[in-house]
Amino acid sequence: MHVLIATDAWTPQINGVVRTLQSVANSAKKMGVEVSFVTPEGFASVPLPTYPGLRLALPAMGEVARRIDRAAPDAIHIATEGPIGMAVRRYCVRRGLPFNTSFTTKFPEYISARVPIPQSWGYAALKWFHRAASTTTVSTPSLMGELRAKGFQNLGYWTRGVDTDLFHPKRAIDLGLPRPIFASLGRIAVEKNLEAFLSLDLPGSKIVIGHGPQEAELKVRYPHVKFFGALSGETLAAHLAAADVFVFPSKTDTFGLVQLEALASGVPVAAFPVSGPKDVLGGADVGALDWDLRAACLAALNIDRQKCRDFALAHSWDSSARQFLGHAERVATLGSRMRALTSVGVAPRHQNVA
Repeated sequence: MHVLIATDAWTPQINGVVRTLQSVANSAKKMGVEVSFVTPEGFASVPLPTYPGLRLALPAMGEVARRIDRAAPDAIHIATEGPIGMAVRRYCVRRGLPFNTSFTTKFPEYISARVPIPQSWGYAALKWFHRAASTTTVSTPSLMGELRAKGFQNLGYWTRGVDTDLFHPKRAIDLGLPRPIFASLGRIAVEKNLEAFLSLDLPGSKIVIGHGPQEAELKVRYPHVKFFGALSGETLAAHLAAADVFVFPSKTDTFGLVQLEALASGVPVAAFPVSGPKDVLGGADVGALDWDLRAACLAALNIDRQKCRDFALAHSWDSSARQFLGHAERVATLGSRMRALTSVGVAPRHQNVA
């Protein structure tokens, strides 16, 4: 089987969506499945409004169609709702082709945090985008419940994994900072609620790994915090494993892959009791959830690091890939049936694609 994934999020971006897609593609290859991508590479782009560090591709529809035709995939998955995702959606709808989508980011909340646009408008647009899909995959049960309550349909489950070889306690380095070390990792932007962590009165040191539009402002406001910038690979893993507690202050993330990466590094999580952390941690004693984030940080210091590592070992990318490929196989089967009906002159019925 050959699966084509359309995504607006791609290298050189460093985020959970990019890491997820690359990891799943690597696992799928081991299972004998070919995965290719339609990405912003090769298209002109413009800076994203309010976030100049990210760029939006300006895909030419003809070139998008040529890329898909050359790939000749058995199944198509649209991972993002940006210009690339929109162009591939249009391609599929015009040809009556089935496809899957992912709901990975609460864009309505992200947008309303920057400009006065009602979240209801954003969710109306997202419902329109996803309703053409055979299945819209989500990463957690609570997100599935939230979207069903908002009127989303045809939802399926696709969880995430972690590279437990890369993220490992043995990679920890000495950062030369007073302990305990409280760490945060991710995009430094208003929707990540990082200031809820930085403003806490905590012992020891605070470190932040990542880049983003709030970085310069927060560096000035919190000069005692050590900002390491964007790190990757073994360097990232070494800094993450060096922490005593991983602090995840976001209230809007649909999953928070970095939580699993911290746990694989033997680092317990402190977070608010919201959907992402609640779903990732479940009832396991590997993190502390509290509306008082300071209390959660201090409680997490008492969690056994080996328990965190053991928890992460049960969340492999191979398992995630098998879930993803299960949805893709159903799209491939549906596509084959539709092509068979078309070949004998029967117009196939498809989902509502308006």
